[in-house]
Amino acid sequence: MLILLSAGIYYAHFLIFRDLHHIFIYLVGDVAFVFIEVLMVTLGLHQLLHYREKKNLLNKLNMVIGAFFSEVGTELLKAFSDLDLESANIKGRLIIKNTWTDKDFLNVRKEFARHAPRVDAKDEHLGELKNFLAGKRQFLLNLLENPNLLEHESFTNLLWAVFHLAEELNYRETLNGLPEKDYGHLRGDMERVYSLLISEWLDYVNHLKNNYPFLFSLAMRTNPFDSEASVIVKK
Repeated sequence: MLILLSAGIYYAHFLIFRDLHHIFIYLVGDVAFVFIEVLMVTLGLHQLLHYREKKNLLNKLNMVIGAFFSEVGTELLKAFSDLDLESANIKGRLIIKNTWTDKDFLNVRKEFARHAPRVDAKDEHLGELKNFLAGKRQFLLNLLENPNLLEHESFTNLLWAVFHLAEELNYRETLNGLPEKDYGHLRGDMERVYSLLISEWLDYVNHLKNNYPFLFSLAMRTNPFDSEASVIVKK
């Protein structure tokens, strides 16, 4: 139908102007440009559709990340921040305000990319952590089975780090009286998880502030780094 319509218009042009030479000049030029036009439209549409698809996928993944922090991440942040010998120097910078912009989140994220946590865990802390992660094992396994997580490399790395720490603790029949070198190994695993948690948490809260103000409000009222945070709305 499109070809017939095009031929009909060319024929009408010929009947009106009787200039076949003029028609062929523009016809050849238009046909030559068709290939470039198809290339431009194809690439443009492909990029647009890819961008929209990726944006939708990341929004869905942020729902998964939200579930992770509700079930596991926030409790781990509370636990590690209490064990971090450097917590007094960092907690103030992680009390997020309503006035924060994307630039504020980015600056804090860069700052903590250079932060070297020092987690000091005793036997009883390791036992509590082991029991907590053991109770979340099935939840973590379900997250790892999500194929869409491949699109979110940093969160996938965090999940693997948490799962590895859970496995390390689970394989030890007892966590009392371990050699100092073994304690050092476990501290390294915990510090890895802690660093990745902070980075991912900042990105997640930034996403909530830009897209879901009601969830951002709850995140501020349950901030694991704010000792005065309360889920009760007081103002």
